Amino acid sequence: MANRPITITARIQPKNEVSSEPVAPKQEQVEDVQAVDEPMTMPKTKAELIALYQTEALEINNSVQAKEMEKVARQRVALYERQLKRTEFFYTIKPLLRPTYMVQTLKSQFVEYQQFQMARALDQRGIIDLDKNEMMWQQLHIVDDLIADIVHHMPAQQPVGWQLTSVNRNHLKFPNVGRLRDKDSVADQASLNSYVLGHFGVMSYTYDRAYFIGHVLGYLFCCYYLAHLSIAYGVTPLPETAVANYKYSSLETAKLVRLLHSVDVYCKRRIYQLAVLCARLSCYQLDKYIEKMLIAEVNEFDKKQQIEHLDALFIQGIMPEMPDSVDLKQFPGAFGDEGKS
Repeated sequence: MANRPITITARIQPKNEVSSEPVAPKQEQVEDVQAVDEPMTMPKTKAELIALYQTEALEINNSVQAKEMEKVARQRVALYERQLKRTEFFYTIKPLLRPTYMVQTLKSQFVEYQQFQMARALDQRGIIDLDKNEMMWQQLHIVDDLIADIVHHMPAQQPVGWQLTSVNRNHLKFPNVGRLRDKDSVADQASLNSYVLGHFGVMSYTYDRAYFIGHVLGYLFCCYYLAHLSIAYGVTPLPETAVANYKYSSLETAKLVRLLHSVDVYCKRRIYQLAVLCARLSCYQLDKYIEKMLIAEVNEFDKKQQIEHLDALFIQGIMPEMPDSVDLKQFPGAFGDEGKS
């Protein structure tokens, strides 16, 4: 059989006709995971260590689509890994590179301190006694002293997970990830509680519940804190499948009791003191003070006296004279000793 000829036709495209634009990846391939930051490296200066505690709040993501839920899950794990690494750096860095009292250095970024400053500015009438709060803020180094004492005495434990609910509010002021009922977003290390619990584990808040994974003392802190403020709350084990790609245990009540047996009463007392201190400085407590200021403005005058003056106007045709100023603290029901912490 004779070989049949094969013809090959080629067209050479001029170079100037070839597009130099890079090929853009498909939209499905682009992942915008906000919590995935650059790898953290051991700080070489005190300023670099402090910078690790200064972060921006994650964007609220209320989507319930599967793809968005997966992204939020990755954000949560990335946040936990960042929290864990930062605490590791804090305890392994050279002592000279660590502030004497880190909590005092970070005080201005805590939402509790910002709320205190606002309450102080609002209290122009001197109705609420905030002197004790101011004293505690001035001596905030006691927080670091208590933490150091607890860490020195607490037993080593594998991380355990819990989820906490407290009237559908983020009363613990944990950093938000994903869905949120309101717009009150909190950044990592933007609250005194997140700073304190960062020494005992990792945490976040999503929609209507808080997540804490770490030492059982962190669990005790949350319980003592909410109970001291008389906030209704519930705590349940965090299922091991709730946070994928992060290692922790989920304990039943009986095993939790055994775990608490290993904690000395000394540590329990100190963690209770720490929780009460933080509760006294909490936004929840300050909101109560601000509510009393509102009551003071509403009850700026003696209502019974005004009714008597109104009756006198109808009967006598003359409005009785009234003093230019009144003492708000004399009005019953407007304020009480419970306003002083």
